[in-house]
Amino acid sequence: MPSLFHVILHEPEIPNNTGNIGRTCVALGCALHLVRPLGFDVSDHAVRRAGLDYWPRLDVRYHDGFAEALAGAQTGASAPRLWLFSALGGRPPWQADLRPGDAMVFGKETRGLPERLLAAHPDRLVMFPMVPGERGLNLATAVCAALYEGLRQCVARGEIALGADGRFIIP
Repeated sequence: MPSLFHVILHEPEIPNNTGNIGRTCVALGCALHLVRPLGFDVSDHAVRRAGLDYWPRLDVRYHDGFAEALAGAQTGASAPRLWLFSALGGRPPWQADLRPGDAMVFGKETRGLPERLLAAHPDRLVMFPMVPGERGLNLATAVCAALYEGLRQCVARGEIALGADGRFIIP
């Protein structure tokens, strides 16, 4: 089954956030791309010790750089459409045209995405609106909100069907 979306975490630092994001990706049929360096251990022993029983069902891919992650998210001959999430600016997620196969890119918890990535894709920036003075959402919360907004858009356009049981099928 193809991935609904590709979640790219650029140098994540906090294992609990990545674990939570991984669980959300399993629930929604999304691939998780982790760009090194990681701020934690993802060995089989560490995953078992953390009680991440869903990790074997997660489509997780490890990359040594952002370009490699983009290549890993490619479907066929097409590069994924990018959406870079940042607390520094951009359109709200409901104004981004989120489509199946898109890559949603998130930065590390302490610094966000590198300026060079933001500058390279100024028309692909997405931001969650907040009250003045707040610095940003927790990474796992932001990823979850973005993925469910993407699912909402796909269902509204009829690209994904929801069954009576609340489950969906990716065509």
